[in-house]
Amino acid sequence: MNFDGLRVAVTGAGRDSGRLLAIAFAERGAHVFVSARDEPAAGRTAELIRERGRGTAEAVVCDLASPDSVRAFAAALTDRTDHLDILVNNGARYLHGEDLWNVEDDDIAATIASAATGTVLLTKHALPLLRASARPDIVNMISACGEVGHHRSSAHPAFYAAKHAQAGFAEIVSHRLRAEGIRVISLFPPDFVQDGPREAHSELTAQSVADCVLFAVGQPRDCFIREFRFEQVDHVRVEQPGRDGV
Repeated sequence: MNFDGLRVAVTGAGRDSGRLLAIAFAERGAHVFVSARDEPAAGRTAELIRERGRGTAEAVVCDLASPDSVRAFAAALTDRTDHLDILVNNGARYLHGEDLWNVEDDDIAATIASAATGTVLLTKHALPLLRASARPDIVNMISACGEVGHHRSSAHPAFYAAKHAQAGFAEIVSHRLRAEGIRVISLFPPDFVQDGPREAHSELTAQSVADCVLFAVGQPRDCFIREFRFEQVDHVRVEQPGRDGV
């Protein structure tokens, strides 16, 4: 799969699955705008891309829970490129805990703001750049927590709320942007691991999730894959998912 010359922005790319996605796009020739709320983490991902020698990267800070930071990130993109081919809405603050009461209000607000408000605002402000592309895609890394009836994650209820909001937004913009040729692709993975055997009875890995993204955006323009839904292994995970923002 060749993405030579494509301009790609990945949020939450400072570590884990976001970093994996950013590197994967760069390895296939893309220029990647690496975004994270932690500047050193974003810089490290960009450095790793440069060390690998294929594709290029720029690190840009973005705190998705802050509207001012989201607008600043979109403005930085506009200053650095005249179009954006792929926006990957990967970043979101994860919140652990099944007890609604044992989490601070500020943590709840930041969790909902980063996944829900942050995704809406960044997509809004990136749309002019996406509309200037000949092959625009928006990828939303949601979560099985955004599926109706899903109860199998140990995430906090606020994370469930955030992901349901993100899923609702993705569904309506997929419908409304279809006429413009903008594909909106959403993934609903269950809690997954960063590394592990990629076998039938093993837990989903970050690499398998990334491969789904690469497959979807690599399809011809008549192919609009709206969603990826995943089966989950039978046993219930109890530890916090090891990933950035899904």
